[in-house]
Amino acid sequence: MDRSLFCSLWDYMRLHHSDTLRSPLFPVILSVSSYFVLCLPYLLCDLVGEKWPAVHRYKIQPCKLPTASMIRRCIGITLRNHIFLVFPAAVAQWAWRPPVPLPEKAPMLLELVGGVVGNLLLFDLQYFIWHLLHHKVRWLYVTFHAIHHEFSAPFVLATQCIGGWELVTVGFWTTLNPILLRCHILTAWAFMVAHVYVSVEDHCGYDFPWSSSRLIPFAIYGGPSKHDVHHQKPNTNFAPHFSHWDKMFGTHADFSFVKVQ
Repeated sequence: MDRSLFCSLWDYMRLHHSDTLRSPLFPVILSVSSYFVLCLPYLLCDLVGEKWPAVHRYKIQPCKLPTASMIRRCIGITLRNHIFLVFPAAVAQWAWRPPVPLPEKAPMLLELVGGVVGNLLLFDLQYFIWHLLHHKVRWLYVTFHAIHHEFSAPFVLATQCIGGWELVTVGFWTTLNPILLRCHILTAWAFMVAHVYVSVEDHCGYDFPWSSSRLIPFAIYGGPSKHDVHHQKPNTNFAPHFSHWDKMFGTHADFSFVKVQ
C-alpha cells in the first residue's frame, strides 16, 4: 500500500524525465538549489529583524543580527566554493561517470523514511569524529575549520561558510552513504534534501515551535539551539544533528529553548 504513494510520481519521473534524472549533474543541482531555496525564509527573518516582532521573539541571540558585511562574506565564500569546487566536480562526474540506471519500482514509504534516518545517523557519526578532531588538533582547526567559527551567533548563510576541505568531505559522505546503505536512488535524493534542510536549520539562529529539536521527543536531537551553543562554546556539541555521541563522550552542553512571552 505505501509503495503506491510513490509509484505514480516515480513512474512519471522515470518515463518523462529519465535523461535528467540519470545525469550525474542532477544530484548536485538538487542539493545546491535546495540549499539556496531553504536559506531564503531565514535570511528574510534576519533582514527584517526587530521590525517583525512575531518572528524576532524566536531569535536565539536576539541582540546579534548579521551585518551586511557578514552576509557578503558568507555569500562570497559560498559562491567561491561552488564555482571552484562543486561545479568542476559536477562537470567531471558528468564527463567521466556513466548515467545512473533508474530502478523500475519506487521505494516503500518505510524504506524511504528508514533510509533517510539511517543516512542521517551515519553522517552524524562521521561528522562527529571529523568535527572533534578539527577542534582538538590545532593545525586542523586553524587550517580548515576556523573560517566557520568567525560567527559566535550563527545565521543561515553561515551554513556553507566553510573551507573547501570541509565542503569536499561533507559532499563525499553525502554521496557515499546512500551507496553504502544500498538505498533506492529516490531515498538518496530525499536524504540529500533532508540533510540540507537540517543543516540550514541548525545554523538559522531561530528556535521556532516547529524546529526539529522541539518535534523530536526525548531530547535525542540537537537542532538550532544546540548548535548555537557550539558556536558560543566551541568545545561542546560536535555532532551535527543528534545528541547521543556528545552525551556518550562528555561533550554535550545543555541549552534552554527560547522563552515565549
